[in-house]
Amino acid sequence: MRVTDTDLALAAALADAAGSAIRPYYRADHGLEAKSDASPVTLADRAAEGAMRALIERAFPADAIIGEEYGTKDGTSGRTWVLDPIDGTRAFISGRPIFGTLIALMIEGWPMMGVIDQPILQERWLGVMGRPTLFNGTAAVARRCPDLAKALLATTSPALFDDTQLHAFEHLDAAVMSTVLGGDCYNYGCVASGWLDVVVEAQLKIYDFAALVPIVEGAGGRMCDWSGDPLTGDSIGEVIAAGDPARIEEILELLACRGH
Repeated sequence: MRVTDTDLALAAALADAAGSAIRPYYRADHGLEAKSDASPVTLADRAAEGAMRALIERAFPADAIIGEEYGTKDGTSGRTWVLDPIDGTRAFISGRPIFGTLIALMIEGWPMMGVIDQPILQERWLGVMGRPTLFNGTAAVARRCPDLAKALLATTSPALFDDTQLHAFEHLDAAVMSTVLGGDCYNYGCVASGWLDVVVEAQLKIYDFAALVPIVEGAGGRMCDWSGDPLTGDSIGEVIAAGDPARIEEILELLACRGH
């Protein structure tokens, strides 16, 4: 099975629908609540995911859906749409336009298509495995980084690492030129467009990373877990994105220094 033109059209419609649901709540009364895990959720998260799920169920009723807010709908087609309506809710509620809507299509457990949509800045990355990544319709190209000491590294927050992961991350942090905090999915778009070199995170769920893989890799970068293995529906959520695949082995070696 492959990604079709119909899939691409639906992905664009999903991003448009999510953006239309999100924008009225941005820097406005967004109805903030805390979920059972203490993470924030807003009316915008729920409205955006609801709008996307309705379009998928109408177009492809046999496809499965995994969404951050409304859980899993089983399917029979071998295809799964993976949705995070607002990746970066803390940025959203802070009025910072560095959150994004994530839309992925997984086929037999592999992420084959992904969208990062930033509805305030009107920026959209589209990645399809085997094709060049597009940023607002133009090819996005990750930059080469000949020396990790010159790299720009990003992570959303060191507080999201456990103790051993944080210790490993500190080895990498010490090896790069500079580290940027915050950004969630937006960082991965910046890797694809050549503005950042490396993103390292942990504790991610499938809806946090499935869309990112085709985008980064279609721009010439590489994504993998902290063991160097490809990211799939079975991955545990330790994620590396590198604009230059040649730097992956060095990154892996530094991250292997857990507790040392």
